[in-house]
Amino acid sequence: MPGKEKRREKGFTLIELLIVMVILGLLAALVGPRMFGKVGKSKQNAAKAQISMFETALDTYRLDVGEYPATDHGLEALRVQPDDADKWDGPYLPKDIPLDPWGNPYDYVSPGENAEYEVISYGADGTAGGEGEDLDIVNWTAIGG
Repeated sequence: MPGKEKRREKGFTLIELLIVMVILGLLAALVGPRMFGKVGKSKQNAAKAQISMFETALDTYRLDVGEYPATDHGLEALRVQPDDADKWDGPYLPKDIPLDPWGNPYDYVSPGENAEYEVISYGADGTAGGEGEDLDIVNWTAIGG
């Protein structure tokens, strides 16, 4: 049949798609582990920032009340006035007390063994001690690291 031209379909062949998928898989294998390592470090930095925020609020509480909240009042004393805090002028935090970046509550002790008060996040494992992502984040210094 004269006059009929073969039309070439535009698009990718199966081989081209497979090559692209292999390249993407190799890139993910090389870059992925490095990025997951950064997630743990960013959670530790977030915990440090939250503890620093607690320190500022606790110091303001102490200026108003004359002492840090007792252990049994905990960090909640920064949001809700304890019965024995007559000069309380809070709330000292704009929002509810957050959980640490791993979803666990912060531990608060006053007076502490290492400082006037201690604010502690037990890291990824949620237990005292540890290394790497399990390292405890505290207001006075790093434990175990």
